[in-house]
Amino acid sequence: MAKALVRSGDEVLVSNFGLADRLDKWVSLTPAERATLSRLEERPRAIRRGTVLMDEQRRGEELFVVQQGMLMCYVLLDDGSRQIVRFLFPGDLFALSALIYGRSPDTVVAVSNAVVCPFDRSQIGVLATDHPRLLSLILVLNQIERVITTDRLAGLGRTSARARVATLLLSLRGQMRQAGMAVGASFAPGLTQEEMGDAIGLTAVHVNRMLRQLEDEALIKREGGRVHLLDEAQLVREARYIDRFEGLDLSWLPPGR
Repeated sequence: MAKALVRSGDEVLVSNFGLADRLDKWVSLTPAERATLSRLEERPRAIRRGTVLMDEQRRGEELFVVQQGMLMCYVLLDDGSRQIVRFLFPGDLFALSALIYGRSPDTVVAVSNAVVCPFDRSQIGVLATDHPRLLSLILVLNQIERVITTDRLAGLGRTSARARVATLLLSLRGQMRQAGMAVGASFAPGLTQEEMGDAIGLTAVHVNRMLRQLEDEALIKREGGRVHLLDEAQLVREARYIDRFEGLDLSWLPPGR
């Protein structure tokens, strides 16, 4: 059994943090935009760690906003192994693929106790008609997450195990900052080493070895269920990490309504 990197515990990680909180980091939302987003989150559902929200290739009519906790999306490979393709945090909207395919391309499971808000996919059509800026911002968020995933998966074939672990730590911390779950250089990933390995193509044993190596060289410190980035600049250099939440061009957005 894999050793836990941090203790996720039985409690949710943060107070409610919804889609409006996420988007308001980029633009000042109008009262009407906030009211529209709040309607997407009128049916909060508490789920326990390990709950499967969506199964790969199952049909689904609902989309979801994460309000609390952490989830992951994965696919099963032909050899039975698992490839984690995305982590979800408060303020994330997921299952957009159901708009196109009607089926989930991956399995979505709760990594911690969490709160999610399901809503009918027809609401996306309402956003397109009544609030094009909101739909554009959701597109921005979706593309940022896609590029983060591309960065991580591209590293599977061209970077060392050490660089993959460094990239994952930096990426998790960056996403948690956006969700109000991390401040400064300290954060609590809430993942087992097996889960980390499934995200970056390593065994749990190899992940453990790389974490200890980074710790021995005083690049990180693990304490009390948290990871502290002691030499972030060196980690960034080794991982060739790019913060995909910086340098956004939002000048093309339509005006708010």
